[in-house]
Amino acid sequence: MELFTIGFPAALSLHTLAYCFIGVFLGTLIGVLPGIGALTAISLLMPVSFYLDPMTALVMLAGVYYGAEYGGSTASILLNLPGTASNAITALDGYPMAKQGRAGIALFVTTYASFIGGCLGVVLLMLVAPTIARLAVAVGPSEYFAILLFGLIIAATISQGSPLKGLAMVVLGMLIGTIGIDVNSGEYRFAFGVVDLYDGVSLVAFALGTFGIAEVMHAIASQKDRGKIEDVTWRSMIPSWSEVKKTICPILRGTGVGSIVGPLPGAGPTIASVMAYGFEKKVSKTPERFGNGAIEGISSPEAANNAAVQTAFIPTLSLGIPGSPTMAIMLGALMVHGIAPGPKFMVENPEMFWGLIASFWIGNVILVGLNFPMIGIWVRLLQVPYRLLYPVILSLVCAGVFTLGLNVFEVWVVLVFGIFGYVLRLLGFWPAPLLIGFILGPLLEENLRRAMLIAGGDIMVMLQRPVTALILALTAVILVWTIWRASTSRREEVLAINDE
Repeated sequence: MELFTIGFPAALSLHTLAYCFIGVFLGTLIGVLPGIGALTAISLLMPVSFYLDPMTALVMLAGVYYGAEYGGSTASILLNLPGTASNAITALDGYPMAKQGRAGIALFVTTYASFIGGCLGVVLLMLVAPTIARLAVAVGPSEYFAILLFGLIIAATISQGSPLKGLAMVVLGMLIGTIGIDVNSGEYRFAFGVVDLYDGVSLVAFALGTFGIAEVMHAIASQKDRGKIEDVTWRSMIPSWSEVKKTICPILRGTGVGSIVGPLPGAGPTIASVMAYGFEKKVSKTPERFGNGAIEGISSPEAANNAAVQTAFIPTLSLGIPGSPTMAIMLGALMVHGIAPGPKFMVENPEMFWGLIASFWIGNVILVGLNFPMIGIWVRLLQVPYRLLYPVILSLVCAGVFTLGLNVFEVWVVLVFGIFGYVLRLLGFWPAPLLIGFILGPLLEENLRRAMLIAGGDIMVMLQRPVTALILALTAVILVWTIWRASTSRREEVLAINDE
């Protein structure tokens, strides 16, 4: 009921509607261009969002996020170059379909599969998030500290690469987050006399550098050559009824997988699309068709990644724990506006929450209207040379961070973290836990201190709260298991090398 009485009136205002359109349009545009991705696009737009009201800013950034998932399949199908990481699996069958002259059908199927997956993901978000919020209203500082710690450990251990490297990135991100004024004592920490660091490291500069600059550098270094792009006509986009029937069950199964995986910390749309593809191949009576142009191989993962994007908002809005670096940036954008997502977010900001949900419905409809008629334009856009595209992106990054405070120091921070993020990628350190640690670290410290003040400095009193003790015990089990698993794997690798 709140969706219609609160959400749609707020989302249908001309101001919010305009920025919803801008967000999904830019998201689709960014998704079409290989090697950029939603994370980079949201980082680029963060400076713009600070001049908007909080709800409009969140609607626009969310539109970029799920819009990129819509557009990301275009380059995957036509060029075998994934627009986003979650669309990489689409290339396995999408590109063979394009080589068979069925590119139009593949693009049509991915669009309506994305629409269905996104809409069903929104339904789950509407049902689950308010329930979690009602149960979590009684959460105190100690419970919130335990939840944040649990989220940090999960994000580190489930992220790409070694779990120990993920933990190291989380700790490093938390350390960077402590730079600046201590909120309790007022002392300067780790500023080393640099006045520009007294307020801490800018979230915008950190995100733009670690992901924006670093991702562009990585894309330039690893970019494949473009293949020949065939024209796509309206006639070639219409699938037969038998092809449509083949996609119905895969879309529903993919949506189910994406809805389950999406809210999990460290998972996200990429893992959801891979799992959906693997599940679809396993249940298929003709698995040999997969990888050779099976229409199920594009409909299931596309539904999964869009459902995962929508349901990824569940832990972020209801618990204040981002499950992915993209959601971490959105969390940071809200915090800059003075709004703390968490257990009380939906209670204290019902108009913003239900307005965002309503904008998801509106944005999905806009995306369908955008994608079908503009496929021809996206195809032509793919012909822009990378030597022209990437310098424009780098210029926008530097200009965007400079306009925030008209401070050249922020530009240097972006460049330093850009190089740092690229080096991390070369060394096999996935930077996503770094960003999550940077954003959640200060919240973790603040709630720990508050809980200790309430407990009179006695940590055992805090542990006497059943929910806190249970979450901390579960966190400890996961941490010990992760370290044991990593050390065992390393020992096995050494023994295998010695045997050889």
